[in-house]
Amino acid sequence: GICNLALTIPARLIIGMLLDRFGPRITYSILLMFAVVPCLATALAQDFNQLVISRLLMGIVGSGFVVGIRMVSEWFQPKEMGIAQGIYGGWGNFGAFGAEFALPMIAVATSFFAGGASNWRFAIAFTGIITAIYGVIYYNSVQDTPTGKVYKKPKKNGSLEVTSIKSFWAMIVSNFGLIFALGLLAWRLEQKNIHFLTLSQMYFTWLLLAGLFAYQSYKAWEVNRELLIGKKTYAPSERFQFGQVALLEFTYITNFGSELAVVSMLPAFFEKTFALEHVVAGMIAATYPFLNLISRPSGGLISDKFSSRKWTMTIISAGIGVSYLIAHFINSSWPIPLAIAVTMFAAYFAQAGCGATYSIVPLIKKEATGQIAGNVGAYGNFGGVVYLTI
Repeated sequence: GICNLALTIPARLIIGMLLDRFGPRITYSILLMFAVVPCLATALAQDFNQLVISRLLMGIVGSGFVVGIRMVSEWFQPKEMGIAQGIYGGWGNFGAFGAEFALPMIAVATSFFAGGASNWRFAIAFTGIITAIYGVIYYNSVQDTPTGKVYKKPKKNGSLEVTSIKSFWAMIVSNFGLIFALGLLAWRLEQKNIHFLTLSQMYFTWLLLAGLFAYQSYKAWEVNRELLIGKKTYAPSERFQFGQVALLEFTYITNFGSELAVVSMLPAFFEKTFALEHVVAGMIAATYPFLNLISRPSGGLISDKFSSRKWTMTIISAGIGVSYLIAHFINSSWPIPLAIAVTMFAAYFAQAGCGATYSIVPLIKKEATGQIAGNVGAYGNFGGVVYLTI
C-alpha cells in the first residue's frame, strides 16, 4: 500500500518542472502511455520483490494529477477555478471507485482464462493497455491553451523560483520533508515482516536520499542565486510567499493524505471487521472514492462562492477531524449500512478539502503552477506514507 504512493513524491516534483517547460499535452500523453509498463510488470510478477518494484513504478503514474491542474488553470477563469479543479480531481478519484468496483468483477468474469482462479493479472494488464491507448487519443485531441493564449513558462528550470530569502529557506525545509517520507518508506521495507531491503541496503538508500536532497538544494540555490546574493528584487506584483504553498501542503496532508491511506485500508478493514468476502468488502470500500464525484467539486464550488477561500478551507478541515473521530468507533457490532454512512460522511469532508485546496493552488503564481501543484500534491502522498506507517 505504501509502495504505491512512494515514488509519486519525487515524480510529482519532476513532472511539475517538465510540465511548466513542455506543457500539459506532451507531458500527460507520455505519462499515460508509460502506465502500461507498471501495469504489465504487476500482472507478470512472480514473487513479492517483483510486485514491490512494479508497485513503486506505479506510483510514477500517480503524478499525472499535477498536469491536469495546470491545464485546467489555462482554460478557466480564477472565479471558476474551484469548481473546474474540483470536477477534474473528483472525476479522477472517482476512477478509483470504478477500479475498486469493476476490476474484481473483470477478474472473476475472466477466471476461465486462469483455470477458474480470480484472473487479477488480466484485470491489471487490461487497465494499463486502456490507459496507454488513451494517452495516444489525448495527444491527438488536446491543446495546451485556448487558441490565441500564450502558455507562460518559468524563466528558470530545475527548481521553484521564489521571491524572498525567507521563502527560499521554507522551500528547503519543504523539500526535506518529502525526502524524509521516502526515508521512512525505506525503513518500512527493511522491517522483518517485509524484509525487501537489508539493513545495509536501507542505509545505502538513505545515503542516496541525502545526495538527492543536496542536489535539490543546489538546484534551488542555482535558480535563486541572484535573489540570495542581493542582486535581484521582485516587484510587488511578482511576489509570493512560500508560506502560502506550505499551508496548502499541510491541508493536503490532512485531506488527500488521509484519503490515500483510508482507500488503501478500507477493503481489508471491512473484510476483517465484518467477516466479509474479499470481493464484497472491496465493493463496499469503493463507496469512499465513489463520493469524489460530488464531494471534491462541491469543495471547489463552495470555495468559489463563499466570501473567503481561507474560511472554506478551515471549516472543511475541522469537518475532516470530527468525521474521522466518529469513524474510529466503527466495530463488528455496528450495522453495515451505518458503517458505510459514517465512512461516506468522512469521505465527503476529506474530498471536499482536496477541492478547496486546489481551488487556491493555481492562484499563487500562474507560470509556476505545475511546480507548486507538484509540491502540494507530493505532500498528499507524504501524508499517505506517514498515515499508513502509523
